[in-house]
Amino acid sequence: MVVSPINGSSPLSHSNGRTIPLSTFSRNSFVNVEKGDPVAFRSYWEKVRDECTVEIKGDEWMSYLGDTNNLCWYMVPQMRDAILRLHNVVGNAVTKDKFLVLGTGSSQLYQALLYALSPSESSHRPINVVAAAPYYSEYKDATDILQSRLFQWTGDAALYDKDEPYIEVVTSPNNPDGTLRVPVVNSRVEGKIIYDLAYYWPQYTPITDQLDHDVMVFTFSKCTGHAGSRIGWAFVKDIEVAKKMIRFTQLNSIGVSRESQIRAAKMIGVICDGYKNLKSIESDHLFFDYSKRLMKERWEKFKIAIEKSKVFTLTKYPTSYCHFNKDLSEQYPAFAWLKCVEGIKDGESYLENLKIRTRGGERFGVSSKYVRVSMIGTDDEFNELCTRLSNAKRE
Repeated sequence: MVVSPINGSSPLSHSNGRTIPLSTFSRNSFVNVEKGDPVAFRSYWEKVRDECTVEIKGDEWMSYLGDTNNLCWYMVPQMRDAILRLHNVVGNAVTKDKFLVLGTGSSQLYQALLYALSPSESSHRPINVVAAAPYYSEYKDATDILQSRLFQWTGDAALYDKDEPYIEVVTSPNNPDGTLRVPVVNSRVEGKIIYDLAYYWPQYTPITDQLDHDVMVFTFSKCTGHAGSRIGWAFVKDIEVAKKMIRFTQLNSIGVSRESQIRAAKMIGVICDGYKNLKSIESDHLFFDYSKRLMKERWEKFKIAIEKSKVFTLTKYPTSYCHFNKDLSEQYPAFAWLKCVEGIKDGESYLENLKIRTRGGERFGVSSKYVRVSMIGTDDEFNELCTRLSNAKRE
């Protein structure tokens, strides 16, 4: 995408000390808020770049093996310790008496879990995979692409009425609408639940509980913004499920890049050290404090733009007590879930005419009147998005 700077644009200051231009987009360039690339937190990592530098010499980290004493043999001890420390600091998950499985992002872990949770008998019908609509748009494709005889995508969990084995994916906070979720399938057959907790971090939502589920999936990309490192992890209660996941990862990618693990461990360490030295460090150097302020500022500006346009309505979120921040807090989801007002049938097409690329509701199993907008892109993208939405008029 080619963008042209606007001459004479004045800077915009934020309370966290950042100064950014109002826009560098030309009138004819597209604003792409369709993707979920979490680059919004780059400004924080620029502040602490020297603390995060990792040096890897040519003869280091050459083996497939990370820790042969660990069930997850390709995970290096530094990565394991960093993940456990992070959850101890945030308090969002119970890690005791669970097996930690590392994956190349949560996408690989999702498929590893489908394999691990499916019935092993070859003669058995494929197990049904469901999620409550609106569900993450990639679940269907990620399930169907393997054309497996073990599992099959079946759709909306709220509509599931079969007395057959099933796997329900519970995404909380949900992608795309940011709501907190619980299982919804009503069946006489007991199902297996995957909790996708990619966004259960303090910058997006109050940490209301220390979750303790049998299967919980997290991802480095949405926690810190480092999507390119391709690091995800799962806490699994059943050792046999964990073993099958590790077997899948071994056959799929022979483990997880050790360079990525070392870098991720270093950055998690910087985050945790900040909260360990809470009394002697400025709040701008506390990652979750900084990123929450950024998300709050974006949401406040975005709501003003939506109110001016009178074209869309927004999901409303409750205020809850956050055990991490120790105060009442609103939710600031990674995505805005918009609904068109009467008279507009297709939100994605409407915004396309404004040269705003989004992802329409049908991809998420609901009406085209809904549309998902990323809140975690670059400053330029976000500011131009708000400008164009503010100027949008109902036809």
